[in-house]
Amino acid sequence: MSQAKGIIAVVIGLVLFLTAIDGFYIVHETEQVIITQFGDPVGDAITQPGLKFKIPFMQTANFFEKRYLEWDGDRNQIPTRDKKFIFVDSYARWQITDPLQFYQRLGNERGAQSRLDDILDGETRNAIASHDLLEIVRTSNREPDTSGAAILEVVEDSLETIETGRGFIQDEIQEKGNERAKDLGIVILDFRIKRVNYVEDVRQTVYDRMISERNRIADEFRSEGQGEASRINGEKERDLARIQSEAFREAEIIRGNADAQAAAIYNAAYNKSPQARELYSFMRSMDAYVKTIDEQTNVILSTESDFFRYLNRID
Repeated sequence: MSQAKGIIAVVIGLVLFLTAIDGFYIVHETEQVIITQFGDPVGDAITQPGLKFKIPFMQTANFFEKRYLEWDGDRNQIPTRDKKFIFVDSYARWQITDPLQFYQRLGNERGAQSRLDDILDGETRNAIASHDLLEIVRTSNREPDTSGAAILEVVEDSLETIETGRGFIQDEIQEKGNERAKDLGIVILDFRIKRVNYVEDVRQTVYDRMISERNRIADEFRSEGQGEASRINGEKERDLARIQSEAFREAEIIRGNADAQAAAIYNAAYNKSPQARELYSFMRSMDAYVKTIDEQTNVILSTESDFFRYLNRID
């Protein structure tokens, strides 16, 4: 009898142990749970955190994320409406909003990622093919920030007006993606085009055309700058010649007035007596001798020359 009781106690203990191991589970703040029994969902989704209970061995807890999840699209080659072949790289953020529906339709996150590939890649192709490249690259119309009218005339041809823009296209893809995913228990929170680039076959051609266009603009600016520099240099030379001419004329006037004043002073100083006049004549002759005669100068003078008068006296 006691042996039977022992066996019963062991069995009860084992059942309680296994129940504690497989019957209780913890739901964290970032998780939500669907309970399945033999593969079929049982009850509503469990979204509140805490310690929960399920029937051990018969029921299974399937955990799903509450947080935002990432979708990173493949780099696809897509033609635009204006027949430009481009590579489009995109990404999105999504969330599981109905765990029960999500489990029934998709099963797990891998299935959801695969379904999003079909939805978002398809909608991206449709949107890109329905718009011109300019609308995919630019977000809005904008006024050029230029410092002069000449620059505006050169660049205004590259600022064509767009009707939609990248922001509208992204919102359109997100909206249509949510319409297709509304019965999957998920919602697409955000969709963005990460990168747009030409395919390899035409990229170098496009770059060469861009370089050629920028060189043309640079040549126009350079030509205008050289013309302006020539005009400024011409004005500078003309102003310099005028200033030098006026300065020379003013200097000659000043020099003439100075010579006249000096002559008047000399005349007043040396015309007071015969001796003063003789001294003035002597000093002028001495200055002339110093300026015209040196050790290597040979002078031939007539004895009747005034220039010879004082030399004759020295002899």
